[in-house]
Amino acid sequence: MKFAHMGDCHLGGWRFPELQELNFQSFSKALDIAVKEEVDMILITGDLFDSAYPPIDILKRTFAEFRKIKEAKIPCFLIAGSHDYSVSGKTFLEVLEHAGFCKNTFISEEREGKIYLQPTIFQEYAIYGYPGMKSGLEVPGLKKIILQDAPGFFKIFMLHTTLTEAIGSLPIDSISINELPKADYYALGHLHVDFTEENVVYSGPIYPNNFEELEEMKHGQFYLVEYDPISKSVNKTKIPLQIKDTIILNVELDNSLTATEKIISELDRNSIEDKIVLLRLSGKFKSGKISDIRFQEIENFSKDKKVYCLIRNTSRLKLEESKISIEIKDMHEVEDSIIKDHFSSNIKFGDKISPLLKALSIEKQEDEKNQIFEDRLMSELKNILNF
Repeated sequence: MKFAHMGDCHLGGWRFPELQELNFQSFSKALDIAVKEEVDMILITGDLFDSAYPPIDILKRTFAEFRKIKEAKIPCFLIAGSHDYSVSGKTFLEVLEHAGFCKNTFISEEREGKIYLQPTIFQEYAIYGYPGMKSGLEVPGLKKIILQDAPGFFKIFMLHTTLTEAIGSLPIDSISINELPKADYYALGHLHVDFTEENVVYSGPIYPNNFEELEEMKHGQFYLVEYDPISKSVNKTKIPLQIKDTIILNVELDNSLTATEKIISELDRNSIEDKIVLLRLSGKFKSGKISDIRFQEIENFSKDKKVYCLIRNTSRLKLEESKISIEIKDMHEVEDSIIKDHFSSNIKFGDKISPLLKALSIEKQEDEKNQIFEDRLMSELKNILNF
């Protein structure tokens, strides 16, 4: 018994055309490998698209890819993720399903405060699914789940959520594997991490979704999973999806007036042709400002060197504290003044203003994934607003 487990494809998600194309190529390559490996089926654990309503050109290409696996007679089972989920339930996942390209495994019935999931039966597999939702709203529902029994079948539970075991002590809504009903394999999506623990697997993204993920992962991945009914063992093989090389250039700067030349010099002494270049700028300017850097000139130089795609990140580039301390102090005074003059604890949500501003000022922790940071922020805001 062998199947492919993939998720977090985010087709149409990148704003850089080159990386949007690379994202799609990675998805196509994953399906090609699944066909070549003659898997029984393909599981996609949410976020096939980056939004519930993807661009029409992405839809056309996606249909063509699904037609490829349909012609190979390999069924695809999926669930909605937090990006392609819609409260109305109307998404383009339904269009794919109605076209006969895939099957949504979320089949539920609510009674007596519990959510009963019906299995989708295929060969020796009983597949259950529960969709991801915005801001971790699926977590309360998951704690009410009961899987309708399917004796003799290999039970797969498809989820798009945050597992406590995968995020550690970060204060965001999550669920522990011990709170979920028993299954033979937990196919997880949502966190863009490479996490495996016995029969619990986050497949990781088909392609990194932002600068930090590209910096850490460099390319996408998915898993081939084999089950031996005799030994009852589950064997997982991570399949890398490397199409273009990624090079990371860390450039330390202290002067905006010489920054452009220093960056170009760094690009010039590296082999960057047909590569993705991640330009991480850091340091503290003793003079000048970030806008003094001639980024257009840097991009033109990169094009002349035939770089595939250049992405810059200036989040670690700062001005000297002495130059901004007064501005920060003044900004706090402005906030306090506005709250005092225009809001009071007597008006609706008046007492929420200060804690909301404080929550919105929290910073992303070092090496914290964007998705985890967003979930942590949303969890804090929900607690303040009692949602």
